[in-house]
Amino acid sequence: MASRYLIRTFGCQMNEHDSERIAGLFQSDGMEQARDVSEADVVVLNTCCIRENADNKLYGTLGHLKSLKDERPDLRIVVSGCLSQKDREVVLDRAPHVDVVLGTHNVHRTLELLEERRRTGAAVLEVLDAPDDHDLFPSALPVVRERGHAAWVTIQVGCDNTCAFCIVPAVRGPEASRPFADVVDEVRRAAAEGVTEVTLLGQNVNSYGRDLTLSLRNGSRSDADRLAGPVWAGGDPRVRPLFADLLRAVGSIPGIRRVRYTSPHPKDLRDDTAAAMADVPSVCEHLHLPLQSGSDRVLAAMHRGYTAERYLERLAAVRAVVPDLAVSTDVIVGFPGETDRDAERTVELAAAARFDAAFTFIFSARPGTEAATMVPTVPHATSVDRLARLRAVVERTSLLANRARIGRTEEVLVEGRSKRDADRLTGRTRQNRLVHFPAGAPLRPGTYAEVLVTDATQTHLSGELVEVVAPPTHRTRIPVASG
Repeated sequence: MASRYLIRTFGCQMNEHDSERIAGLFQSDGMEQARDVSEADVVVLNTCCIRENADNKLYGTLGHLKSLKDERPDLRIVVSGCLSQKDREVVLDRAPHVDVVLGTHNVHRTLELLEERRRTGAAVLEVLDAPDDHDLFPSALPVVRERGHAAWVTIQVGCDNTCAFCIVPAVRGPEASRPFADVVDEVRRAAAEGVTEVTLLGQNVNSYGRDLTLSLRNGSRSDADRLAGPVWAGGDPRVRPLFADLLRAVGSIPGIRRVRYTSPHPKDLRDDTAAAMADVPSVCEHLHLPLQSGSDRVLAAMHRGYTAERYLERLAAVRAVVPDLAVSTDVIVGFPGETDRDAERTVELAAAARFDAAFTFIFSARPGTEAATMVPTVPHATSVDRLARLRAVVERTSLLANRARIGRTEEVLVEGRSKRDADRLTGRTRQNRLVHFPAGAPLRPGTYAEVLVTDATQTHLSGELVEVVAPPTHRTRIPVASG
């Protein structure tokens, strides 16, 4: 009987993408996915470390796994991802029943490290401080996609920004762009497998290609061809391809109906990116543009590199050229030193920006970041109050934006049955709005359908099926479990 694996994923899309690649490695080695932890031979916890509750979630899960490990000593537990990159030996100190700890730069070594654990009988810790060329981009590994019709595609890893609250540069390393031709080739292969929606991933996607400049200028023609490739239509190989060029190239691949990307940085959002969004039909009318704060003083303390006015100017510039654009954002309240007036400015900007959705958080100090040592700290009760006021504004703008869709017919990409109501299907519009509608027809995930919007709340739309536009074309795949 084949060995079975289970992967639990915590955190962002990068972690989800890494989990799909780890699953690909396991299945290429003949393993099968377990339905639950009780039947798994290997359990992988792919971790996040952006907020404090990520630590609690990991060590809580490891505590539950210990009793299972006591009953089944042959069970192998692997901890990977950002938290293991940060904590390293701490993981084994706090959970000595863990078998393998690996970081963000050596996902490709998962099978080898498990074999080393089997061979030596000792726990294995391998966390690299920086990647080598082989393991720079997880997209080079085999994949088992969570959704057969949709693919994550890494275009960039690491980050060169110095945001005071963020630990990503420490756990993901410096910014590195993936060769243009490699990205396009992967999307072509995905399209050939029936993928119709791709999401381009990076810590700061709109700085893509910036680090290729010196290589293209100082390298040989063969170096330039390797980095850019024949798909780069810029003419002179010494000219770097930028993110807008990548959007155009990926968006023109036959079979790809939707292109999304996350996340851009407001200070690097360029007019050519907005133009590509407007010009390329497959690029969706959705922009996730993290704000973090509406106070110039707090933005400066965060090292964000823009002012509130500049943020609104860039947002207006994109809206001016991309019709029907939906905008989501991230906001932190309670950053050290934030005053009542700072918090009011954030609320005011949120109202002015008319966000369609926002991910709002109370500041969580992460050891190893500059913000962790900043004073004065904001009392938790004060942060809770500020968060409530901010959410009230965002919920109002979200509700108004969703209600404005009533009476419109939207193209919806079906994701499956609703988790709360099996009689309803759920999917997303090009603007990334969630839509629920009666499951009168047995539509498979990956189906494109026209849905008439009949009602709306702040979180989702409701509607009626009008017609099926396109059936799914992807191959059936086993989904990666997520937690």
